[in-house]
Amino acid sequence: MLRSRWALWAGMIVFPPLGLVLWWMCRGVGPLARIAGSLGICLLAIVELFVVYGMRLEWNGALQVSGITFETRAKRDARLEAFRMRPPAEALPPAPAAAAAPIETSRIAVPPTRAPAGDRAAPAYWTDFRGPNRAGVYAEAEIDTAWPAAGLPRLWKQPVGGGYASFTVAEGRAYTIEQRRDRETITAYDVETGRELWAFGYPALFDEIMGGTGPRATPVYREGLLYSMGANGDLYCLAAKSGKPKWSKNILADNAARNQEWGMAASPLIVDGTVVVTPGGAQGKSVVAYDKLNGAPVWRALDDRAGYTSPILATLAGRRQIVWISAQRAVGLAPENGALLWEYAFPAQNDMNCSQPVVVDESRVLLSSSMGPGAALLEISKSGEAYAAHAVWHNNRMKNKFNSSVLYQGYIYGLDDTILACIDARTGELKWKGGRYGYGQLLLAGGHLVMVTEQGDVVLVRATPEGHQELARFSAIEGRTWNIPAIDNGLLLVRNASEMACFRLGRAVQKPIE
Repeated sequence: MLRSRWALWAGMIVFPPLGLVLWWMCRGVGPLARIAGSLGICLLAIVELFVVYGMRLEWNGALQVSGITFETRAKRDARLEAFRMRPPAEALPPAPAAAAAPIETSRIAVPPTRAPAGDRAAPAYWTDFRGPNRAGVYAEAEIDTAWPAAGLPRLWKQPVGGGYASFTVAEGRAYTIEQRRDRETITAYDVETGRELWAFGYPALFDEIMGGTGPRATPVYREGLLYSMGANGDLYCLAAKSGKPKWSKNILADNAARNQEWGMAASPLIVDGTVVVTPGGAQGKSVVAYDKLNGAPVWRALDDRAGYTSPILATLAGRRQIVWISAQRAVGLAPENGALLWEYAFPAQNDMNCSQPVVVDESRVLLSSSMGPGAALLEISKSGEAYAAHAVWHNNRMKNKFNSSVLYQGYIYGLDDTILACIDARTGELKWKGGRYGYGQLLLAGGHLVMVTEQGDVVLVRATPEGHQELARFSAIEGRTWNIPAIDNGLLLVRNASEMACFRLGRAVQKPIE
């Protein structure tokens, strides 16, 4: 009896299905005890899958379980490190030694085949989150719309660290931020080869059950400097050419603010001589501007809890202003001192205002939130020295979740939850709705929507109010994809928390060398 009992316990611990069989073979066990014991063995098996074998649930944008995986973060980190240690395809001359930095993880100097990036750089284009003016529009050149059946020509594809940042591009480099083990790492890659040029890391690890680990906000480039925000509020200013830090601070600690449930997700906004961030602190520390060259505080404003949107710079009602959607409202702020110009209540469940405001014309801006009031077109007006905002229309026809819409020829295109939709920007009238893309992302380019689905497919859709017209689709990267794509110089850059790739979307632009 003792031997069989030990065999039962050994079976349950080592291989629970065997333990379950042995349990049902035991004699003299009552029905209730047998059922209870079976449930206990099943529970033990589930715990063992998570703890011993590293099983994780994967969640989609609807906060539903979409699958399971046994690839742990340690395995992903090891795979990335193995890739980074691979020898180059051809011998490279030794790189000049760089000054040591105490929190720098690596600096890999790789001479490209053309003139060194940054020494004689072409004018930069996709230097901001969602491109110029943060509008999600690529207008640098025409794109190819007759895609091969196998998909766009791929320049490279490789592993990347975790996180949900997009790319910015300048000086021949693609910049992003990713999680590498217990460090957030700002990285620069040769945009045409994918080769890592430098990597700057610092101790930081943000993790939550739905989205997992990694930074959320996209670094931005301005005049040779790179500004990056980590998920725990670490703001860094680096030299874009070398990755050498200029200054840094934690905006949460600096403004007595608490982190958000899903981490800091707003990209820094460069306005004149300042970098504007949104820590969401109380007592006038919700929106903060720092000197972009040395990090000294310039002004602080508002008491709002932060949402997950990034501030934008726009001119509405003749006034240049910062437009931002907090957890509770949309606001316009004076860029010189943060003074409140106007406000419009726009509260979201769990503070989940995540979608970017879309400027429609010189006085109107679109708001959207699937976790809030739906969509609203605001008109900003001026009376004397005062500004005010009122809704031109308000409906639930365009409910962006954590993606954003784009404007083209008077129509708004975006994901109404998981379904692509088109509405008339002037009236809010729904023109059409079709095609399921999950909680993916989209950009406007050449009169078309370049979309990345939640499953990692790249899709081309014609931007027309006449109806949903999907023209092409191919699998680009594997795994859940919530990251916004980027387009620069005819190249399409896509990534998620494990892979990144670059495709030729159009001809390269002949830019004058500065």
